[in-house]
Amino acid sequence: MTPYEFRIDGLLAESILYEAFPELDGIFVANQTILFGEITDDAHLYGLLARFQALGLRVTELRRLPDHPRVS
Repeated sequence: MTPYEFRIDGLLAESILYEAFPELDGIFVANQTILFGEITDDAHLYGLLARFQALGLRVTELRRLPDHPRVS
């Protein structure tokens, strides 16, 4: 799994965040919603992008985050 961050224009309602994107966590800053979480593969990534589009959300930034070190 690979960590990603998505910056969305505007403040997303918490109900939409939790219902439409249960696999992501989110924070709200400066008229943006920042969503982040572990993406399993390309199909998961493209599925998230399709959900953003279907909801009329504008992704202003998408970036892959550094991998978290694994603790044994």
